[in-house]
Amino acid sequence: MPVIGFHASHEQIAPGQLLADVQLAEQAGFDAAMCSDHFEPWAAVQGHSGFAWSWLGAALATTSLRFGVVTAPGQRYHPAIIAQASGTLASMFPGRFWAALGSGENLNEHITGDPWPPKAERQQRIEECVDIIRRMHDGEEVTHRGLVTAEQARLWDVPEIKPQLIAPAVSVETAARSARWADGLVTVNQPHEKLTEMINAYRDNGGQGKLILQVHLSWAPTEEEALEIARVQWSSNCVTPPTTWDLARPSDFEKATSDLSEEKLREGVQISADLAVHAQQLREYADLGFDELYLHFVGTEQKPFIEAFAQHVLPEVR
Repeated sequence: MPVIGFHASHEQIAPGQLLADVQLAEQAGFDAAMCSDHFEPWAAVQGHSGFAWSWLGAALATTSLRFGVVTAPGQRYHPAIIAQASGTLASMFPGRFWAALGSGENLNEHITGDPWPPKAERQQRIEECVDIIRRMHDGEEVTHRGLVTAEQARLWDVPEIKPQLIAPAVSVETAARSARWADGLVTVNQPHEKLTEMINAYRDNGGQGKLILQVHLSWAPTEEEALEIARVQWSSNCVTPPTTWDLARPSDFEKATSDLSEEKLREGVQISADLAVHAQQLREYADLGFDELYLHFVGTEQKPFIEAFAQHVLPEVR
């Protein structure tokens, strides 16, 4: 039976409301939660971008859920700071926290004013960051000079249970390469053939641990409402790599998706007014081998989604 989690989207919902939403999700029967870590939203209409690490402390303290975060050390964050932040949460909430460490997106990283590196360099940089973070979680004092620099960095509070470091990937190539260091793999909803290829690439290259899928979806009492929610809130996200990695401002994403077709929108978001359709789609993802499914309702009013899915979808998937 897959773990069914709630995705907390900091880009779309103010942190106080998002905290209430994740508390409601636990009460309704969701098993776990994960969140994004953005400095800016994808589009101005989304309108939010709370600091994930502050919010995670509050969320872990006020629920009993296990939490994950997708973050990007290397430019906006020094890896030693991510080691400290993740180690602190893991020390306070043993076994309840994991971090997915990605190579980043210019949308969030441009604020440093540093040049945005090409993908190959970013991939090497994240691997250096992972090594620094793991060594610090092991209690080592780390000095490293490469694409990132660490000088005599150590944790004074070493977590007894180390947080799992998960690889976020949207391509087969990244899934394969990440197998060398990751404790698991997380990706987003894509065609089944692509997801199967990614899973195989990760496992065939020695990848261990759980397989996690974040599912972008839109539901409402009518198909027209569900489609409109997705169009308003998530159209700007329906760009593909490398474009999604390289654009710098919300206005860039809005411009890139100004003429987005309904077909393209539906490729990125599972849109239906039929709860049985959503349940079937989620069962199919579980059948592909995913251990954990995190549901991201792309609207801003989470309560109707939480209540409807808790009553009609979660039991069917389980």
